[in-house]
Amino acid sequence: MILKDKTLQNAVSPTAKAGQKQEQDVAFFLRRAFKDHKQVYVINDFKFSHNNETAQIDHLIVYTFGFILIESKSITGEVKVNNLGEWARSLNSKWSGMASPIKQVELQQKLLKEMLQDNRENILSKLFGIRQQSFGMRCWDHICAVSSNAIIDRESMPNNVSKQLVKTEFLVDKLEQLMNLKHKVVSALTFDTRPDFNEEELKSITSFLMAQLDDTKYVKEITKTEVVAEPTIAKEKDKTEAVLQCKSCGEKSDYSPQYGRYGYFIKCNKCETNTAMKMPCASCNSKNTKVSKKKETYTLSCGDCEQNTVII
Repeated sequence: MILKDKTLQNAVSPTAKAGQKQEQDVAFFLRRAFKDHKQVYVINDFKFSHNNETAQIDHLIVYTFGFILIESKSITGEVKVNNLGEWARSLNSKWSGMASPIKQVELQQKLLKEMLQDNRENILSKLFGIRQQSFGMRCWDHICAVSSNAIIDRESMPNNVSKQLVKTEFLVDKLEQLMNLKHKVVSALTFDTRPDFNEEELKSITSFLMAQLDDTKYVKEITKTEVVAEPTIAKEKDKTEAVLQCKSCGEKSDYSPQYGRYGYFIKCNKCETNTAMKMPCASCNSKNTKVSKKKETYTLSCGDCEQNTVII
């Protein structure tokens, strides 16, 4: 089941366009394979924050036995990895080093696991009503999907890295091997020692994860009634102006506008929390918005109602 499709960005540079195409290719294969699968949930472009840290996972899979994180990487030349785990790629017959996408997705996985563990009492039920379940013993895997026309030098590559590196066209085969999901009849006749999530728990996990995309706080009462807090970015009553405020302490003026990997954001001078400037349109509530800067002015533009709002 696809919970979130790939979000198209206004890519300009050739590198950004190639990266976006690779993510689109991966999303296409995931959609073809799992759009009707009741045990597999796919979230593309999953961005979340926890403990004042932010991560973006290109493709996140939640399934009966655990989680798989996929890092998409556009590589059209040759890629090598030495025995120290250092990556190199060729472009127009010239070699250059590159950051390890495996290390990158490992950091994302660590933060995701921490967030789920810290919220386990709100997400998972207790075994026999006594012992709180956790996420530590679940299956956690991460792989890197590179362009199908890449040349991978596996002879000199460490075996553990080679197992985590796959061309896009073989991605689904790799995922099915990792998940090892059997038909119900086969499962009943075999013994699988992996702890699993039941249908209710899968829905609870995915609901929690999807709630993180809207910058809302997820609260689950003992009665299992879900309560969603108000968004951390307030709006004026007339809905013609949007007011930025720190998502942590609510500060509305003492902050510094900055730009990072994920776009424009404000850094609170009181609690040092980062809050994205991008927010729903105050006029039509559409999420199809983007932030632009001209000199010292920051403007939120809506792609649906074409409303332009100065936010700083």
